[in-house]
Amino acid sequence: MNPRLWIKSPLAIYTGTDQDARGGIVVQGNRIVEVLAVGQQPAQPCQNTYDAREHVVIPGLINTHHHFYQTLTRAYPDALNKELFPWLKSLYGVWAHLEPEMHALATRLALTELLLSGCTTAADHHYLFPAGMEQAIDIQVEEARTLGIRAVLTRGSMSLGEKDGGLPPQSTVQTEEQILLDSERLINRYHERGEGAKIQIALAPCSPFSVTTDIMRESAVLAERLDVRLHTHLAETLDEEAFCQQRFGMRTVDYLESVGWLSPRTWLAHGIHFDDQEIQRLGQAGVGICHCPSSNMMLASGICRNRELEAAGSPIGLGVDGSASNDGSNMINEVRQALYLQRLRYGASRVTHFDAYRWATAGSARVLGRDDIGTLDIGKQADIALFRLDELRFSGSHDPLAALLLCGAQQADRVMVAGEWKVIDGTLPGQDLHQLMAQHRQAAKRLAAKAMASH
Repeated sequence: MNPRLWIKSPLAIYTGTDQDARGGIVVQGNRIVEVLAVGQQPAQPCQNTYDAREHVVIPGLINTHHHFYQTLTRAYPDALNKELFPWLKSLYGVWAHLEPEMHALATRLALTELLLSGCTTAADHHYLFPAGMEQAIDIQVEEARTLGIRAVLTRGSMSLGEKDGGLPPQSTVQTEEQILLDSERLINRYHERGEGAKIQIALAPCSPFSVTTDIMRESAVLAERLDVRLHTHLAETLDEEAFCQQRFGMRTVDYLESVGWLSPRTWLAHGIHFDDQEIQRLGQAGVGICHCPSSNMMLASGICRNRELEAAGSPIGLGVDGSASNDGSNMINEVRQALYLQRLRYGASRVTHFDAYRWATAGSARVLGRDDIGTLDIGKQADIALFRLDELRFSGSHDPLAALLLCGAQQADRVMVAGEWKVIDGTLPGQDLHQLMAQHRQAAKRLAAKAMASH
């Protein structure tokens, strides 16, 4: 029998349910087996106890959109102070020089940063496969397994290069046959199904302005046949809307429907520029939306209409987006940004810290099609983040759950994934972070130097 661990008497706890959990939670194996009310004792003896009286306890945060490789181009001079299309144009030429070792370091750094911020499940959208980068997703699987975080790795694609009217350089695009064959290979090799899955694969043509209609359609057919999820960027900017009108003669949601993507299998990054009727259609189809507040502010793209989308039936989750448009991979910080940006749209009384927590946990789980993570409840996976309030920023705060966001928590003290501690005392046991940063910085410099040399 697996030993039982009682995470006892937390300072505050958010479970995502209406249960009283002030007595704490009991974990056995990879699952939560008891949720205790104030003063209640576990039903069976616990071999281990963790005293959580100085900790705020929440479900592990779930990041539903990211580009790990972009940690190599944070605050990149050529890309500063630009909106999406010109920003992409200035970075595509740099990213085209990505190498496997750089990608491994970028992935490791992003996942480490996420774990330290209380994130237990991360979705990545990798769509860059220049020559030599054919194993990009395999590299990410290896890194996620080493760190023990849950990952939904989306096999992205770009098939519409500059010469055919798309945005990306030709060296970064692949043929439809290459994309579909590799997509099927990755699903067959790595995709785990059912409760507690640690590695999952989804299909993710990059965006309407970087893939052909055929690859959108074929990806939907393949996803249906192999029962995996679909992901893309949509309605992020008005530029994109104009591109769809000009190239396809239709708005973004009409285009989505025309290629067979209007289904509960689909989740979209950003989803800012939808009209009322489109929001209803997305909600009725059960299409999930990942809100990326920091990136949307940095690129001045607009504000996602979370409340209307949620009311219409769309699951709403959160994502940090790429670390070149954020420029961080900090999930607890993103929850705070979501709270504030959505208040800017709807008013202070209509968006609470509980809404922000819900989007980052149960909402994000729904976006990824998961019902085994996202809340602290009996039978759920033991994915848990614990935060201390012992920094200057929290001094004088009164409501611990609100303080975590309002006072700006940056880092978790402990993080558990599937019943195993992955972060202890604010660090990853066995990982040399200084060495990782030194290697990662070198990789970033090398990437920039390669880009300069090719100009």
